[in-house]
Amino acid sequence: SGAAAAPLPEEDCMKLNPSFVGIALSSLLAIDLWASKRLGVCAGEGSAWGSARPLMKVIEVSGHGIPWVLGTFYGLCQSDSSAAREVLLNLLFALLLDLVMVAVVKGLVKRPRPTHNKMDMFVTISVDKYSFPSGHATRAALVCRFILRHLVLAVPLRVLVVLWALIVSISRVMLGRHNMTDVLFGLLLGYALYGVVEHCWLSPATAPALFALW
Repeated sequence: SGAAAAPLPEEDCMKLNPSFVGIALSSLLAIDLWASKRLGVCAGEGSAWGSARPLMKVIEVSGHGIPWVLGTFYGLCQSDSSAAREVLLNLLFALLLDLVMVAVVKGLVKRPRPTHNKMDMFVTISVDKYSFPSGHATRAALVCRFILRHLVLAVPLRVLVVLWALIVSISRVMLGRHNMTDVLFGLLLGYALYGVVEHCWLSPATAPALFALW
């Protein structure tokens, strides 16, 4: 009839013309998946660095939550110094907070593990089938900041603590456990959680009932 066609509703225009942000996020996700798979050089015995996989799994255990929680609790029970008990109690609080926050985020996001990952991890629970964020990276950043702030260490030992945190984080991608964005977000989350621990620092004045247990 020659009449001009009615303009498309705004929401239909958005569907036909995806936003720049959406395209950018999709591109970053694709790069993340591709690069993470390329860097998963220890994902299996037949991988490029498959012979280093046992060493990477030892590093994996060093950043696992259970050894850290049990070790901190044992130290807390054995300590006879009030100052040491205060530090260890807050480290235990930090570790438990880390476990809860990582579990909550994993349960909300539900990002699957990389397809090249082998599910042979040390002591897993239900949410550990998800990938985002990396609990090891979160814990490494949190413990690193805590140790550097509250323990008096020589410079070489402080460097070793930072290197440990970096190696634990990098090993997550090398083993194929996580994508790079899982690790990066985990590091940021752990860094932020330390600020929460400092803000809620437990002391005989603020939490006398806890300190009365020891």
